[in-house]
Amino acid sequence: MKAYIFPGQGAQFTGMGKDLYEGSAEAKALFEKANEILGFRITDIMFEGSAEDLKQTKVTQPAIFLHSVILAKSLNDFAPDMVAGHSLGEFSALVANGALSFEDGLRLVAARAQAMQEACEAEPSTMAAVLGLADEKVEELCNQIDGIVVPANYNCPGQLVISGSVPAVEAACELMKENGAKRALVLPVGGAFHSPLMKPAEEKLAEAIKNTTINKPICPVYQNVSTTPVSDPETIKANLIAQLTGAVKWTQSVQNMVADGATTFIEVGPGKVLQGLVKKIHREAETMSA
Repeated sequence: MKAYIFPGQGAQFTGMGKDLYEGSAEAKALFEKANEILGFRITDIMFEGSAEDLKQTKVTQPAIFLHSVILAKSLNDFAPDMVAGHSLGEFSALVANGALSFEDGLRLVAARAQAMQEACEAEPSTMAAVLGLADEKVEELCNQIDGIVVPANYNCPGQLVISGSVPAVEAACELMKENGAKRALVLPVGGAFHSPLMKPAEEKLAEAIKNTTINKPICPVYQNVSTTPVSDPETIKANLIAQLTGAVKWTQSVQNMVADGATTFIEVGPGKVLQGLVKKIHREAETMSA
């Protein structure tokens, strides 16, 4: 069985999507429609912008979404048995499996990026990668810290990202190292994604999601917060809203997809990060780029 997986923030690179734009009239039309919806020429930044330009949340999220979704639409043999996306990638997965229209997906991603940017500016916050500790140990140590710090991304066994206020994350990093973590490294991100500090963003996005039509998808989506196959539109909406403050349970999602019969994982979008994580979660899985 084939699982199509869609990357999140961090996979962007200058020139992303240019080959699609130049190689297909249909792809070009979708990119131009995106420029119109967003109100600025995101294609100029994607194709020619600096790494710094691409790092702005309001650019990064729509750029990765567009690359993934337009690539999926250009595949002749796109026939997923199941889909999943990492954080932002969940929106790409939902457009690819027919639950969301291209236009609605892009509008939600743009609204999400804006809301997250504002939440980041409201309070100094950050994230850190913790390597070499069991998930349960990281959870236990986060609970010992004063202030807000929570597990945010369960990427693969032995690799978990924590998220929260700057002092709490820094204190947690020290505690992780004292307890045997190979590394506990503060990441160069602008805020505490997938933590309670994203509550203002969640509230803003909730309204937009509630007013968006979600259709029954062509195949189940394994959502970040539930990790189980979902096809019911109302459940998909609830999980999408909860995702901003909830953890990305990628390890658990991949394990469940494998248990449900997935043998091949095809990454749709920039980079190969998810393929690497899948291999660490389930060594026997076949992985490839779309």
